[in-house]
Amino acid sequence: MKKNQVAGTGIEVSAICLGTMTFGTPVAEAEAVKLVHWALDHGINFIDTADIYEGYTRFLGSPGGVAESILGVALEGRREQAIVTTKAGNAVGDGAYQGAGLGKDHLRHQLCASLKRMRTDYVDFYELHKADPETPLEESVSMMAEFIQEGKVRHWGFSNFDAAQVGQMLWICDANSWPHPVIAQPLYNWLERGCEEAYLPFCRTNGIAITPYQPLQGGLLTGKYREDQAPPAGSRAEEHPQWVKMTEGVHGQLNAFLHESHDVGMPPAQYALRWLLEAPGITSVVVGVKSEDQLEALMGAVP
Repeated sequence: MKKNQVAGTGIEVSAICLGTMTFGTPVAEAEAVKLVHWALDHGINFIDTADIYEGYTRFLGSPGGVAESILGVALEGRREQAIVTTKAGNAVGDGAYQGAGLGKDHLRHQLCASLKRMRTDYVDFYELHKADPETPLEESVSMMAEFIQEGKVRHWGFSNFDAAQVGQMLWICDANSWPHPVIAQPLYNWLERGCEEAYLPFCRTNGIAITPYQPLQGGLLTGKYREDQAPPAGSRAEEHPQWVKMTEGVHGQLNAFLHESHDVGMPPAQYALRWLLEAPGITSVVVGVKSEDQLEALMGAVP
């Protein structure tokens, strides 16, 4: 598996990053552990999770932690083989704790909980999951600097921010001599290109590794969904339709995409990943799968 360096860190990550959003449901713990082990054995060393991930049972403010706990089991005795990123900022909670946002108290609580669940004393990349208008950005960035100084976090990054907010982060870091963010996780794929105009060029200019999520747009770019046909059994649209955005005009776009993949002689899912991996500044692509077979098929996209 090809590996790329995250600039300024000395860390090399596989071109494919194993996502864990579906760990719990539909990917039960035993299958998820096997999947993580298979990935590590086949050169995929980069694993993405978040405090909120718990599979299809997730809802706003749900307890979270399921995917991290499963990952902790999977990495027992193998932690040094993996580069792990987790994220915080969404509303989570149970009977003992309720919290949200990027305030210092919530971030510290969530990082400690994430490390405990993953059975590790550090995370390689810690990411601010989404912008928090209720908290000054300087407060959030200051916590990333504290976590790095304490050795709980090696490097930090962000997901679901815009270019202007990223620029503000960098200004805050420079003003306070704090470590810069080194990794970004935007929504980006053949269908969703909103970040191309400002966000991606800004990250590239500032040496921030770009690791897109939803490269298959919830399965739309696999070629399995056809106009006027019911979703295939076992597909994401059949199991959890809320996670598949069938917007007006999407089938026309998908037909164009399928023509492109046919012209280059690649299966649609592989072509969707190859399209991203060949884009400037893309370091790794986060993929969610249910089985080793699916993951092995996607590995064919890596040039």
